[in-house]
Amino acid sequence: MIRILEVWVTSVAISLLVKGALGGYGMSMFAAQSSPPDPCYDENGNPRRCIPDFVNSAFGKDVRVSSTCGTPASRYCVVTEKGEERTRDCHTCDAGDPKKTHPPAYLTDLNNPHNLTCWQSENYVQYPQNVTLTLSLGKKFEVTYVSLQFCSPRPESMAIFKSMDYGKSWVPFQFYSTQCKKMYTKQNKAVITKQNEQEAICTDSHTDMHPLTGGLIAFSTLDGRPSAHDFDNSPVLQDWVTATDIKVAFSRLHTFGDENEDDSELARDSYFYAVSDLQVGGRCKCNGHASKCVKDREGNLVCECKHNTAGPECDRCKPFHYDRPWQRATAREANECVACHCNLHARRCRFNMELYKLSGRRSGGVCLNCRHNTAGRHCHYCKEGFFRDMSKAISHRRACKGTVPELGWASAGCAALNGFLWEKR
Repeated sequence: MIRILEVWVTSVAISLLVKGALGGYGMSMFAAQSSPPDPCYDENGNPRRCIPDFVNSAFGKDVRVSSTCGTPASRYCVVTEKGEERTRDCHTCDAGDPKKTHPPAYLTDLNNPHNLTCWQSENYVQYPQNVTLTLSLGKKFEVTYVSLQFCSPRPESMAIFKSMDYGKSWVPFQFYSTQCKKMYTKQNKAVITKQNEQEAICTDSHTDMHPLTGGLIAFSTLDGRPSAHDFDNSPVLQDWVTATDIKVAFSRLHTFGDENEDDSELARDSYFYAVSDLQVGGRCKCNGHASKCVKDREGNLVCECKHNTAGPECDRCKPFHYDRPWQRATAREANECVACHCNLHARRCRFNMELYKLSGRRSGGVCLNCRHNTAGRHCHYCKEGFFRDMSKAISHRRACKGTVPELGWASAGCAALNGFLWEKR
């Protein structure tokens, strides 16, 4: 009877162990399936370059404009052509009437061709006056293109600018004009070379008055730039596509030349800027060290940094990871930041370029404020007055013992010799 009971208990125990093992295995499989792999690491856990999704970074964002029709309510006229016959269909722009308003929010709302919404400027804001659209992206982005879909004829002259410092300063991205020299002191369609890759050019492309509505202007930041095929290794182009803000300046309206005729008021009401869609295509700038951007505690957009990096753009190594210099990740090399080797005796370190070069570009970290009576670049030997306890690993908090009083001079000498030999290694 006792033998039968022992067999029964053993079999139950085995079945429970097997069930537990399988249950654990099943749960780990489920956990693995429920958490998607991190794009910043390969299947073996090795770091690799990762980038956020490509997005229209303008979508849903507020646009500051210098001119909008409707305050006060005003007439505007839409010109249509049929053969040589030209007609004007007049309407009212009224900011107080939701059905007749044309606010800046229409620039970045959902672009629906079947229900077109258009921002519209006041009538006849003509050169030398400008109408500007200013968009803050909220963070550094690597911009691939800027595009505008028009409800009015496209401008005769316009410019696209970018800021890299949240609107404190602006540099030109691109100029469009039928008169590049006169409007912007630029040659029409100048050749882009490696020497002027970071320079805005002027073109008369996409400046036709026709079509009278639905025309598109799309600027590609890398199109025609010689180093575009080697973007990873071109700091010039990486800087060129970086922007925190985009500004569009409409400089000159197209007209039919009838604004000075007898019916000039009607003609002037026909000339305005109207845009249905403003897009800024690009990626949140994370230098290859993050696969997405998230909101921080203050609501600011920041990269979710990996590879031991930190900063809004993962543009520096996180504390204590200064054993080699920060670098942007590339397709070939993730350039992960590496922790300093301090044998668990220091919490801070710094980078030394000279030591990094002397090491064959392998290690440049220098530990600061070594604790537990240790000293040296890696806190790897005992400081003066202490000797090494060889029964403990150097990383042990008691690896260095106090000096025996009667042998103080000898122990101190050994510690100094020990340190000298370690530094020479």
